[in-house]
Amino acid sequence: MPALVVLAAEPLYLLVDTAVVGHLGTVPLGGLAVGGGLLAWSAALLNFLAYGTTARAARRAGAGDRAGAVAEGVQATWLALALGVAVLLLFQLLAGPLTRLLAGGAGPVAAAGEQWLRVAGFGAPLLLVSLAGNGWLRGVAELRRPVHFVLAGALLSLVLCPLLVHPVGLGLIGSAIANVVGQSLTAGLFLRALVREGADWRPRLPALRSQLVIGRDLLLRAAVLQLSFLVAAGVAARAGAADLGAHQIALQLFFFLALVLDAFAIAAQTLVGRALGGGHPADARATARRVAGWGLGTGVVVAAVLVALRDVLPPLFSSDPAVLAGAGLVWWFLAGMQPLAGVVFALDGVLMGAGDVGYLRTVTIGAAVVGFLPLSLLAAPMGWGLAGIWTGLVLFIALRLVAVLWRVAGDRWLAAPVRVTG
Repeated sequence: MPALVVLAAEPLYLLVDTAVVGHLGTVPLGGLAVGGGLLAWSAALLNFLAYGTTARAARRAGAGDRAGAVAEGVQATWLALALGVAVLLLFQLLAGPLTRLLAGGAGPVAAAGEQWLRVAGFGAPLLLVSLAGNGWLRGVAELRRPVHFVLAGALLSLVLCPLLVHPVGLGLIGSAIANVVGQSLTAGLFLRALVREGADWRPRLPALRSQLVIGRDLLLRAAVLQLSFLVAAGVAARAGAADLGAHQIALQLFFFLALVLDAFAIAAQTLVGRALGGGHPADARATARRVAGWGLGTGVVVAAVLVALRDVLPPLFSSDPAVLAGAGLVWWFLAGMQPLAGVVFALDGVLMGAGDVGYLRTVTIGAAVVGFLPLSLLAAPMGWGLAGIWTGLVLFIALRLVAVLWRVAGDRWLAAPVRVTG
């Protein structure tokens, strides 16, 4: 439950942000889709700072080495700062070309996305520091403190966003400012928690290099995954602002629900890592069965709720009839994939906790190349539109489901090595 709160806080804020900006009009909503997609891409691409750190810290904690688990957090935080500054510089230098590329050329949507990204990009180092903080705290099985840290930043953003966008009159820029302010508070709280552990704060280059090597498979996996989502957004943008707006609404709900279901993956990472670190593979296998069952059951419930609220939720994000028509189409795809996604995300956590990230990398790349990317790219020339894009996403989830079920049914994942930094 604490993992659920932490994972849901940021996407819940983004849903509120989407609703607030959506009532400014179709162009600002499209701009948020473009700029927000690029910022989310950078965070998802570098999420090994959380997931990789959790697996390594959990192994050390399971072996009784809390100091070593905290040391993983220190080095991950230095790495987060370095990568965050690089992302910030990238967005400041290339915000215009990147948003125009994603929006399908120059125009009001690309201009709005560039405006948002130049301001919100200052939150990139803060966001990555929070990922690293979540990673080591999950590894030592302390999930309650991250709840307080993440909620504090999210609530601050939730209060500021509607105020800055509408009454203050900053429009889309107000959304970006609220985003950065909330991330500043959350990152500061994670840094304070690490300082209080009394760890050695010196950056160690061999350890940093080791963490980059450890994160390589997760990085490649995330890169292909995010490239697929960027391609899908680009195809939707070329179909028009209304289709892009509908895609943005459904995609933000998909990300929100994915992270809700990922709560079981976080629990699995910690429990599997600690079980294998302590030499108890039977406990790791029992955890895999348990989280798969919970993921399936939760996915079924989520699907039923989405179907029941299909006429209620989309109007909260936009009043444009064209946007609502597109959202109504993709809604059925969004609901139908939830039971499959629940099992996939839970077992992803099991394999990450076991250190079997090489297999996850291969499966994700294969499913994207065979399913998601081809259908997204063919959607425009074949006239499939949003239905083609979202059919590709459903196929992507289904292929991964088959692959992770087959892997967990065997024994090789129980012996997967996890390298830890010295």
